[in-house]
Amino acid sequence: MAPTPLLQIFHVLDDTKKDDMALPAFMVSTTRGFLPRNEPITDLPAEFAPLDSILNRCPIKTATGEPGLLAEGRLGEVVETEFPNLVEHVAKFADDQVMLTALYRDYSFLESSYLLEPCHHSMLKTGSYGFGRSVLPENISMPLAEVARLTGFQPFMEYAGSYALYNYRLLDPALGLTYDNLAVIRAFEHGLDRTSSEAGFVLAHVDMVKESPELIAGAVSTLKGAEHYLAHGDKQLFKDGLKQVVDSLTKINRVMERMWSRSKPGEYGNFRTFIFGITGQSMFPNGVIYKGVSETPFSFRGESGANDSMVPLSDNLLQISMPETPLTGILKDFRKYRPGNHMEFLSWVKSSAEQVCIKKLALEDAESATLYLHALDQIRDFRWRHWNFTREYIIKKTAHPTATGGSPIVRWLPNQLNAVIDAQMEVFKALDNLNHASPVIAEVREKVTKQKADLAKEVEKFCAERGV
Repeated sequence: MAPTPLLQIFHVLDDTKKDDMALPAFMVSTTRGFLPRNEPITDLPAEFAPLDSILNRCPIKTATGEPGLLAEGRLGEVVETEFPNLVEHVAKFADDQVMLTALYRDYSFLESSYLLEPCHHSMLKTGSYGFGRSVLPENISMPLAEVARLTGFQPFMEYAGSYALYNYRLLDPALGLTYDNLAVIRAFEHGLDRTSSEAGFVLAHVDMVKESPELIAGAVSTLKGAEHYLAHGDKQLFKDGLKQVVDSLTKINRVMERMWSRSKPGEYGNFRTFIFGITGQSMFPNGVIYKGVSETPFSFRGESGANDSMVPLSDNLLQISMPETPLTGILKDFRKYRPGNHMEFLSWVKSSAEQVCIKKLALEDAESATLYLHALDQIRDFRWRHWNFTREYIIKKTAHPTATGGSPIVRWLPNQLNAVIDAQMEVFKALDNLNHASPVIAEVREKVTKQKADLAKEVEKFCAERGV
């Protein structure tokens, strides 16, 4: 008889140690989930007052309502003639990961604004992005590279560390993390107006990730429940864990649906220009040289909700198999654009799920298989909604072939969505073999079968229209 597997321990925080600034700003916890341990820092040290000043002047519409440097096309000139190189001051905060993350956020905002400013004006004039700046000056590249090195981020705007999850503030700290109490810290367009579509886009992601503690707890409980079942033959803890995963994903999907009202599809293009990356983009055919850092051009993927950790956690826990395609290769490449502790946790979940054979255990009996099916269905629902957003916010609005992260705009999301649907089809077969049927399962099967056919038609249509 094979020995019962013993899972390695991963320390998910229950106390986020908010006063310990030496710890990474992002650490997985059961209280804040994938959000940062502390509320993001809004005020920079005096040494970085010039950085704060230029970012306040930068947006297309500033906090005062006046046109900013990006609206006037003057940011590049100001960076090149007035902005100092503050890299010497970064070392003063080498033991303060929380402050370093705030500096990372702000330098990445300045970098993206500088590199993509010409693309914004080209789009306004010609309807195409043209070319971005191919050289990043030392006064941005050197401090950005240093704070990225010290925090473990890539030296380019990321989802967690800069644009989304470290870019919100509480209007009233006493009211906590409720959507109506959130505002952004930095923005490209009109995001400093918390009712704008850019603010809605950022804050909707924060609002979703606010629900991640229960998902993390459910994933850990499922793994421990599987370990307990293999050792003692009692499956209840495993089923309870799966139920918690289903409940948490249901809440996340409910919050995700509110994106439609918080960020208008017709306004997404107004700020999307500034969250593009370098990799896979026509705006940067030869990459970007970071002066003072490397004479070899760099290429990084852009900010993308695909960098969020919630769905990858679910993929790893439920052992969803992705096809071996170049599209899946892009999915794997996105892994390095996450906080280090998030990556370690996702890797632990993946290896632990493989060790206890989560999928195999789930398909052994009808009750577990049904819970597993519902968990998959919530992931399908998430990815289907993401596809709907992509269709309405992007595909119908622009012919640009790639998403901000550099993935093919039409084919990439369907690659993952079809993988989830295929996993559900396996569960339907397993339930048939167990002679288990119910109206709920029949309803899910009908919905999934129809969605797979609808998706194929949509992809074929969009590919034909775009000649891809």
